[in-house]
Amino acid sequence: MNCTDNDKLRRFSPGGFPVLIGSLPLTGHAEALDLILAHTPEIPLWPQLPANPGEDMIRQFSEGLAGIREKDGSAFFDTSDPGLEEELLHFFEDYLAFEENPDQPPERFTISRGRAAGLHLLAGRAATLKVRALKGQVTGPFTMLTSLKDAEQRLAHYDPQLKEMTVKAVAAKAGWQTRFLGASGHTVLTFIDEPALAGLGSSAFISIDMEELAAELAEVTCAIHEAGGLAGVHVCANTDWRLLLEPAAGVDIVSFDAYGFFDRFISDRGLVLSFLDRGGIIAWGIVPTGSEEKIMAESAESLARRWEEQAGVLAGNDLEIPKILERTLITPSCGTGSLPVHAAERVLELTAETSRLLRERFCNT
Repeated sequence: MNCTDNDKLRRFSPGGFPVLIGSLPLTGHAEALDLILAHTPEIPLWPQLPANPGEDMIRQFSEGLAGIREKDGSAFFDTSDPGLEEELLHFFEDYLAFEENPDQPPERFTISRGRAAGLHLLAGRAATLKVRALKGQVTGPFTMLTSLKDAEQRLAHYDPQLKEMTVKAVAAKAGWQTRFLGASGHTVLTFIDEPALAGLGSSAFISIDMEELAAELAEVTCAIHEAGGLAGVHVCANTDWRLLLEPAAGVDIVSFDAYGFFDRFISDRGLVLSFLDRGGIIAWGIVPTGSEEKIMAESAESLARRWEEQAGVLAGNDLEIPKILERTLITPSCGTGSLPVHAAERVLELTAETSRLLRERFCNT
């Protein structure tokens, strides 16, 4: 399955502008959105605030799943409930209705204000904003399925029914969110957050079928494309980058930790160049988020030099650095939800300022 809309990709120019990844360490959504708009006004995202109950990346998108239960702040599938089969039946009936009329989805395929007040806040203000695009995010199916367990403490990934349901739910929520933000008339970039993909190749996931994994991602990216958006995937560590760079998964934007894992990402340079040649975009996570010490040790100038060196390695004799910046978004390496507030604010400052320096140097935009 591959629903990439190359025409839409050609129309959107990332141009080295800054955008954020995921969470912030605040509890007030209005305060968080003001901070986002102050530093990334061209491509704001909705504030995801895991310090608030229910806004962690698993529970935030688990509403509406058949058999899902919560206890002590965690979600799980109660496969011991004799009513699960009936719940699953209702879920798939609702999914068929959603496929027939995605503009009026059953409630289970939306994202409630109670779980994502930041999303509803951004959507409410979007029509008044002058932006290049809006950014949304959803937790990816592999991360959901390897975080949620059943009543026997088995990963949901290994239960075929739970897997099929979860992939379809994530796809539906990603599509709904893209339409919800896109109602403002702005381009929407919907990122699929997949930190669990860093585990590919480990003993825990030795039996993972990569073609099946690509097909599951493609189901989500297709839903985003059909809703009129561009689909990104963010992995905050190393992974098998072929999964995201090759066409099968339908990924438009590959978001990676360039500060810590550039050497791994560039190990198959030809594959990265082919991705760019197809119109793909790189969300270049050049601003560190892993520790307060590293954040405070860097400046926008040092990070701009770091990006230029990395871009030079990618460019080689095949591309000019300004051409690479044209297909680049400048981002933090990951979200900032676990950082102290002052360190998170520094990450936002560095992201905005590094982008400005690079655009002045290479694009004059």
